Amino acid sequence: MSIRSVLSKIRNEKGEVDPWIIAVTVTLATFMEILDTSIANVALPHIAGSLSAGVDESTWVLTSYLVSNAIVLPLSGWFSSLLGRKRFYMLCVMLFTASSFLCGLAPSLGMLVLFRILQGAGGGGLQPSEQAILMDTFPPNKRGMGLAVYGIAVVVAPTIGPTLGGWITDNYSWRWIFFINIPVGIVSLLLTSVLISDPPHMARKSFRTGLKVDYIGIGLLSLGLGSLQIALDKGQREDWFASNFILVFTALMVLGLAAAIVWELRQREPVVDLRMLGEKNFLLATFAMFFLGFVLYGSTVMLPLFLQTLLGYPATAAGMVLSPGGLVIMVMMPVVGLLVSRVEPRWLIMGGLVINAVALFGMARWNLDVDFRTALLARMLQSFGIAFLFIPINVTAFAYVPKEKTNNGTGLINLARNMGASVGIATVTTLLERRGQFHRQILASHVDPLHPGYRAFVDATSQHLMAQGSPAAQASAQAHGLLDGLLQRQSTMLAFVDNFWLLGVVFLAVIPFMFLIKKAKPQAGAVPVH
Repeated sequence: MSIRSVLSKIRNEKGEVDPWIIAVTVTLATFMEILDTSIANVALPHIAGSLSAGVDESTWVLTSYLVSNAIVLPLSGWFSSLLGRKRFYMLCVMLFTASSFLCGLAPSLGMLVLFRILQGAGGGGLQPSEQAILMDTFPPNKRGMGLAVYGIAVVVAPTIGPTLGGWITDNYSWRWIFFINIPVGIVSLLLTSVLISDPPHMARKSFRTGLKVDYIGIGLLSLGLGSLQIALDKGQREDWFASNFILVFTALMVLGLAAAIVWELRQREPVVDLRMLGEKNFLLATFAMFFLGFVLYGSTVMLPLFLQTLLGYPATAAGMVLSPGGLVIMVMMPVVGLLVSRVEPRWLIMGGLVINAVALFGMARWNLDVDFRTALLARMLQSFGIAFLFIPINVTAFAYVPKEKTNNGTGLINLARNMGASVGIATVTTLLERRGQFHRQILASHVDPLHPGYRAFVDATSQHLMAQGSPAAQASAQAHGLLDGLLQRQSTMLAFVDNFWLLGVVFLAVIPFMFLIKKAKPQAGAVPVH
């Protein structure tokens, strides 16, 4: 008996497939794709050493993936209409899986970057396609539960990515962070081919029916989004607008996006339907999703950095602070999925925003003596709040969106989250550097070498070092260096505090906009995908 015949028996007498089986099926590849946005971060030094490249050059392994991913995301709805959603989704899984295999075999950095571009292009279509499939598979009263499965993948994957990537790299090879995608991709393809089909309301377009390819729109969006992602990813490293490199890509970004908006709004069949943003609920939900990506990814980058650079935690211990937060999300997502059909989504969103802000303001009170338990509980509280955001935001977004526009909508809202993530990461890394310099100047202005306390510290430290065998001159220099190191740690700590405050304020600032959301109307039952 073939595997296909076994899987076909999963269907009931009406030929329908249990929606939960579909949810798990389409989440497999999406989880691996989102994981790949962060899993390679910790492996960059190993990749650079293995391929005889500089660390700065190796960052293109990350940037190239993000650029191609950002370009495909908003185009996924158009491609689904052209190819059929199932066919497009399977094509994306095939491209993602094949390019993952090639990434693992890459003999040089240039080839690895090329394969990462292909991998990002394949991955870019997975999230919107899965979300659209789930929206059509589950009826409105159970849609929150279906989105819970997707939400777990979207929120948990970037949290465990760095920890998993570090463990694989330390124990095996950086190439295995790509090879692990292959069996998941194969299983996903097999299940998708048997269990999923396009819904009746989704009519494929074709060139025979007069479909025209909007080459100009595709080109302008690619130019604008690609340039934006490069500028955000490389900005802090290149010192932002002090760099001609960043200035050029910023100009290309403004030109590309401005022209794309004007062009797309004038087209009868645009590749990205920006007119959807005219629906108030969808606009506000997209706005909220942008800032969810901003805060979630910004804090996910900061916490391991704080624990490792200031507190000296090894990568595994830092990952253990984040991992229980992922478990909280996994437990709470189904609960929120049930609540969203009983409570107005905007109240759940506002509750999640407040809980997150409380957690972040708590982190802003940390100092260099914070212990593991405190950091762990703070992250768990933040994760508890995040669980109340993702599903209600998505339910709000599509409350008034016609079924035939679901594909376009999922592309736009996923693009908003990814762009929010990129802007958030760029913001916190820049502020860490700039605010650290600011606080160092302030603290240094209060350090007087003639102050008795300063002299007492240097003298006592010098005496201790000389007792350990250091010459007098060297001991004095080491004492001054130790004091400078303490000054640097304190200024960096204050920069982290500033960032935590900023992220908390950002979430609080979103709350007033949630009062503008219209109450979700009852919808007709969705047509199941089977």
